[in-house]
Amino acid sequence: MSLLDGITSYPAFCVAVLLFLALPGPGTLTLLSSTSQGGLRAGVAATMGIIVGDQLLLWLAAAGLAAVLTRYPLAFALLQGLGAAYLIWLGFGLVRARKAPAETAEASTSSATPRHAQRAFLITVLNPKAIFFYLAFFPQFIRAQDGQPLITLTVMAVTIAALTAAYSVTLCALASQAAKLMSAEGSAGLWLSRFLGLCLMSFGLHLLYLSGLRA
Repeated sequence: MSLLDGITSYPAFCVAVLLFLALPGPGTLTLLSSTSQGGLRAGVAATMGIIVGDQLLLWLAAAGLAAVLTRYPLAFALLQGLGAAYLIWLGFGLVRARKAPAETAEASTSSATPRHAQRAFLITVLNPKAIFFYLAFFPQFIRAQDGQPLITLTVMAVTIAALTAAYSVTLCALASQAAKLMSAEGSAGLWLSRFLGLCLMSFGLHLLYLSGLRA
């Protein structure tokens, strides 16, 4: 019996994960902002936060959280609202920054990297796009008559972690090089940070609108 027997199409599953990663969203913006603030080390820390958040959502989906959120739509709306508020708060912090990311990175120490990991983790578990993927789209790749569900879920979890790590670290490495080039342009890095902040706030406001919790 193959380890992939419980997956309807493993290649299609991998492509779906990569497409999900490539879609613009709070996760991508978090990776870019972390890298611009703390360099590649901060970007890798944010990547680990996203991976841990993904794994939590995956196993919660396997435990039946999808049925709970379907039965109690207000709970999902509140979760959306909480995630939206967090994105707006993070974005506001970037917009009001007074120092360029390069200056912040030089002043920071390795102890700051857990903060980037924690921030990425929270954004992931509160991101409706990620929640939808794991609670609604992800189960479509599991065979209905799977005789080895634990093995299947483990294979899928490891695959998601590996693809996320490869994609995110590559993105952070490119962003780190771009940040170094921008640091030579004086205030360019600061304005990039503010732009990312505005994008995070825009995502947050959009999610708040979708959640139905707006006044």
